[in-house]
Amino acid sequence: MSFHDDESSDVGPSGQSRLESFLFSCELSSKVPFYTFQGDEEEDLEHFLELRTVCLGNGAKEESNVVEVTAMNHQGKTISVPIANLHIKCLPMVSLGEFELKAPVTIRLKAGTGPVSVSGLHLIATQVEDSDLSEEEEEEEEEEEEEELPAIKPAKKKQKQ
Repeated sequence: MSFHDDESSDVGPSGQSRLESFLFSCELSSKVPFYTFQGDEEEDLEHFLELRTVCLGNGAKEESNVVEVTAMNHQGKTISVPIANLHIKCLPMVSLGEFELKAPVTIRLKAGTGPVSVSGLHLIATQVEDSDLSEEEEEEEEEEEEEELPAIKPAKKKQKQ
């Protein structure tokens, strides 16, 4: 499953960014208590993990299952934050909206035995040089620029009386 973002955003004078999106899922349990999400080491790619839901799987026990993520903060330091405390009787699923983290990210079952399913999107931002834009994209950009210009209204004629 792939999707291209229609609205490319500028990433500087040299080019634009294209965003691809892929389905992401992992299951945590006492046998597999963590998952580390890492992107490729290519220079022109940035990998993001957009977490959407955390839910208990089939066979979960009556216990608290705490899920935490570990990622880098704005200062480049590793930080761990709990994102869900699930219980089969009162809160079997949490919707996180669009909780976006830059790779690498570790998702850990901090407490409980699971199974806990974590799902979302793997986003890949690719820097695209201006010369790489297709003719169709260039035409679309020209059309958008034309649409942004205000319409010129004809001058009103004075009526003779």
